[in-house]
Amino acid sequence: MLNSRFAAPLLALAAPLLLYGGALVSQYGFGLHPCEMCYWQRWPHQAAIVLAALALLLRRHDGAMRALTLLAALAIAVSGAIGVFHAGVEYGFWEGLTRCATGQVGPVSLDDIMNAPLIRCDTAPWSLFGISLAGFNAIFSFAAAALVLILLRRRSTSGA
Repeated sequence: MLNSRFAAPLLALAAPLLLYGGALVSQYGFGLHPCEMCYWQRWPHQAAIVLAALALLLRRHDGAMRALTLLAALAIAVSGAIGVFHAGVEYGFWEGLTRCATGQVGPVSLDDIMNAPLIRCDTAPWSLFGISLAGFNAIFSFAAAALVLILLRRRSTSGA
């Protein structure tokens, strides 16, 4: 599998799907409402999913598949970089945003605004071993992006 020409695009699809899926499960399954920077981390994963899916759809065109996979890996890494910034804000290493997100989408009534949870970007709603969700996103995103790049490089140097 790791020697397959599809290993890199498959990983570039699976990693952001799992990370984005985990974010949705934490939000809708466990009530951990995202702040604005949490949403920022999701956008590159969404882009990576689309790019990797396109790479697999264009599998007959090796150059296009590799280029789209590379772009997907870069998008995954961007999410990791945003995760580092967000985790730094949560840990108080630097100042972050002054706005908070309510998580409300669509038309909003005054009642919705008054009852919406106030989500701060500088407070981690959950952590494990002192690592917040933003920190875990950074770790897993950088690891996945690095592995995709390694698989791409291995494929290009193997001559096949």
